[in-house]
Amino acid sequence: MWTQRVFSLKPRPRGFHLITEEVLRQLPELSDYSVGMLNLFIKHTSASLTINENADPSVRQDFEAFFNQTVKENEPYYTHTDEGSDDMPAHLKGSLLGFSLQIPITAGRLNLGIWQGIYLCEHRNHGGARQLVATLYGEK
Repeated sequence: MWTQRVFSLKPRPRGFHLITEEVLRQLPELSDYSVGMLNLFIKHTSASLTINENADPSVRQDFEAFFNQTVKENEPYYTHTDEGSDDMPAHLKGSLLGFSLQIPITAGRLNLGIWQGIYLCEHRNHGGARQLVATLYGEK
């Protein structure tokens, strides 16, 4: 059985945002699957997805600090600069983290670890609404 949904996330400021519950609200048919996979794909090159700590917000702050230090703005070797100083670093950060996730489904639920959640990694200062494609596949 296959199900696919395209939906938008509300605009968020630059940073790492826990979106697990927002994703789950968009997938009511998840509970129909006894076993399967969720592929979650973001349709943008300046934002990304990852899975990490879902309890302590300081982890998300540390992610932002690390990536801003590692992939700096205004580097003299950037040639893709027409869209602002945050744009090329956003593309690099997106490629480092990735644009899709594979999450197992077990007994109608995402089979994440107890301390894991899905992050939207917004790498632009004003990224706007972000579109996700969620593809569920498995057995009912």
